Amino acid sequence: MALEKKITHDYEVRGEYKIIQERQKIAILEDGKEISSSYRRASFHPDDDISGESDELKSMASALWTDEVKAAWAEKQLENNPPAEEESEESEESEEEESD
Repeated sequence: MALEKKITHDYEVRGEYKIIQERQKIAILEDGKEISSSYRRASFHPDDDISGESDELKSMASALWTDEVKAAWAEKQLENNPPAEEESEESEESEEEESD
């Protein structure tokens, strides 16, 4: 009875921003037959640090995440999460009037 752990990866590229989805399958084999398996999923975006990921994922990201894709992703992130604006002078004047 020989047990073996086998890990495989599947990738899918989604959308305009070339989001890379990774599915890792961890299978336990007994004498070559799968007796158990589980999955782990992860998504990678053009601004993610992938330095610790597999060479396969790094190669995909390098090919897909062009400067144009990275710029479009950064712009989309600014649209979704605009920087906090400073209070206007009007609100400061209102606060001063209320405290008088």
